[in-house]
Amino acid sequence: MAKIGILGLGTVGSGVVELILKNRDIIERKCGFPINIKKILVRDESKKRPDYLKEIITYKPEEIINEPEIDLVVEVMGGEEPALTYIKQALNNKKHVVTANKEVISKYGKELLELAQQNKVNLLFEASVAGGIPIIIPLKESLIANEINNIMGILNGTTNFILTQMEENKMEFSEALDLAKKLGYAESDPSADIKGFDAARKIAILSSIAFNVRVTPDKVYTEGIDGISYTDIKYAQEMGFTIKLVAEGQRTDDGIFVLVAPVLLRKEHPLSSVKDVYNAVIVEGDAVGRLMFYGRGAGKMPTASAVVSDIIKALKTDEKNRLNCTCFREEEVLPIKLFRSAYYFRIKALDKPGVLSKISGVFGQNNINLYMVIQKNSVDNIAEIVIITYETSFKNIQRAVDEIKSLDEVSEVSSVIRVKEEV
Repeated sequence: MAKIGILGLGTVGSGVVELILKNRDIIERKCGFPINIKKILVRDESKKRPDYLKEIITYKPEEIINEPEIDLVVEVMGGEEPALTYIKQALNNKKHVVTANKEVISKYGKELLELAQQNKVNLLFEASVAGGIPIIIPLKESLIANEINNIMGILNGTTNFILTQMEENKMEFSEALDLAKKLGYAESDPSADIKGFDAARKIAILSSIAFNVRVTPDKVYTEGIDGISYTDIKYAQEMGFTIKLVAEGQRTDDGIFVLVAPVLLRKEHPLSSVKDVYNAVIVEGDAVGRLMFYGRGAGKMPTASAVVSDIIKALKTDEKNRLNCTCFREEEVLPIKLFRSAYYFRIKALDKPGVLSKISGVFGQNNINLYMVIQKNSVDNIAEIVIITYETSFKNIQRAVDEIKSLDEVSEVSSVIRVKEEV
């Protein structure tokens, strides 16, 4: 019999308990041994708990971390501390650890995997990225023979829901965010989601595994969706695009780029059809080609599915087959100024002869060729101009933005969004 302790009984923790109890028979038949939940750590002593859990509830983390009978610790508390401290203590006490904590893994994954190796135990974290979608184990095992050249995806359900509502129901950002909060898809403070920080942590984890290079969230160029308006969504639709918050890791001859930013995707692109709170990850390997992983990227039971799978894998995996840190390369994470892409601009300027020529001249002076220029409308003698450039460096784009903003004839550079033409 394997005995486990669970740190946290929130959304994910309660899902793990439910799933183990509900599917206990099939889980034990598949893994070959019974699993017993020995203790569950909770913080709120005033909260009412189900009667069947009362005997195994504890308010003392040491009753799990220091308990000799417990073989494996599940950390589903979230946040950096005290989760990081508890994980380290559990590993040092020779206990396997399963965690869904993207913040801890994205920042300290290498250190923790090395600590697990030193103590001859397993550390697994499938649920830290994309909820119930299997992606960590496929990258580490199924695709081990491949050189991964690109990994990109929609990794945050909240932002994807907001953008879907804006597109399909003609909502402004603030309206769609309010709806996401009402439905429980967004926190009362949604900053981590809408500013791209959540997706940055996840792509840092995926890129570290895919490229065998240590990538931490501070190395990920990050933009959110709080600057996107329905006007941008509408104009993108008219041109055959949809706007998504895309996290991407890209290998080049000079190093790797890792970024999170809104992107105009062709409607034929596989990620364009990913709607609402769903997530998807596309992996491109030199042998396998392009693969796409799609499903529920968050939520109680999908995330619990990944956690319970890791529990079984950790308990069954011996030292010879342990998943260790594979960040053996010293490649540089390149600065965003060198990243090359096409870009969409929405600019408000005086509606008079010569202004468009002046704006175009700024692009030309910064070695940016224009693919499309459209004047959408004019209100009170202010024209709205939409421009799509050919591929250029981000450094050129930044210079052009600064110079266009300084023109007397320009009242606003409303939006600058990356464009991905290929499908």
